[in-house]
Amino acid sequence: MKYAMATTTREPPNAKKIPLFPLLSLLCFTSIFLILSQFRNTSSTSSTSRSSSLRTFQIDSSSCDYTDGTWIHDAPGKPRYDNTCKEIFKGWNCISANKSNAQQLATWRWKPHRCDLPQFDPLAFLENHRHVSIGFVGDSLNRNMFVSLFCTLKSVSSGQVKKWRPVGADRGFTFLSHNLTIAYHRTNLLARYGRWSANQNGGALESLGFKEGYRIDVDVPESTWAQAPSFHDILIFNTGHWWWAPSKFDPVKSPMLFFKKGQPVLPPLPPDQGLDMALEHMIAYVEERARPGTVKFFRTQSPRHFEGGDWDQGGSCQRDKPLSTEQVEEVFSVKNNGTNVEVRLVNGHLYKALKGSTFIVLDITHLSEFRADAHPAAAGGKKHDDCMHWCLPGLTDTWNDLFVTHLNSVKGRS
Repeated sequence: MKYAMATTTREPPNAKKIPLFPLLSLLCFTSIFLILSQFRNTSSTSSTSRSSSLRTFQIDSSSCDYTDGTWIHDAPGKPRYDNTCKEIFKGWNCISANKSNAQQLATWRWKPHRCDLPQFDPLAFLENHRHVSIGFVGDSLNRNMFVSLFCTLKSVSSGQVKKWRPVGADRGFTFLSHNLTIAYHRTNLLARYGRWSANQNGGALESLGFKEGYRIDVDVPESTWAQAPSFHDILIFNTGHWWWAPSKFDPVKSPMLFFKKGQPVLPPLPPDQGLDMALEHMIAYVEERARPGTVKFFRTQSPRHFEGGDWDQGGSCQRDKPLSTEQVEEVFSVKNNGTNVEVRLVNGHLYKALKGSTFIVLDITHLSEFRADAHPAAAGGKKHDDCMHWCLPGLTDTWNDLFVTHLNSVKGRS
């Protein structure tokens, strides 16, 4: 329209004639130049802004990868709790057992590379969790974590603490001043299991030559925790160690025999596939029965640190300081097939099963892989070194720091 108007406008008298085509060419060239310049500036500004936003996101502590870090010596201060906490199992009380580095274990602090992992405030935790019930569900490594949390809270609690066990719980306590309950539900496989013997009348397993073993009902939760999802406000699950335990479930003398809907799963499954089935059903069970608003965690596998053999083959853990990054990869890399390789294998099954669920993954594995120094070892009082459980005070205090950090993040988003 502008071009038509320009060609039809009457010229003033005596106006100097200017050739029309060159003028129009100059105007078009100038317009195109200006448009391209503006586009280039806008693109540059947009790219810079996008790049700046990306950098901010990557270093934002709210998006921190807590598994990527290093252990550093922290300035010694007042311990969270000491060896007088009566709930510490004798074999884990490394200070009382006079383990040489027991006093130094709590002076190590995990420092993520892109943020900090703060030590949680037990007084604030009590205050912020009035009328709340927390349930730890799993094997003895979850009891390790449960005891760490209890001793930390007990050390600052001025009110009465009463022993009280929810249905099925192995142990539990209520901090009466805040009506906060924490409990531990022991279960080795999450799924129900017990001894199985061949029926003299025969059956599917008998026809395959099985005479005895352990029956694992992959779709039935163990009674010790079956009611926990409908009771607790916060749940922390784990499983793994017993699935890779030939000393418990000998593949020849006492194999795992998996059942579903009361019938044996045929053909019989190896333990890793049985774990997949059990996780699928147990996660679905919790999702269906947990109360609205329940915060659900699943803790990843805790590493063992046997060197020179497994626990029953002369293995030991006599180190007095954390491993280096190179040593960690040498010990735990799956391709090396070391004595402690099952930690990362189990995690592969856990992550697969938890995908798409509402569980929060509490990943304590890699930060714990460094701490070959933090087990009871010979101080545990066993005939062999305990390179599986952890000294208290010790590493599992850091697990609870991570747990509370994630918990606060969930509450903040809510």
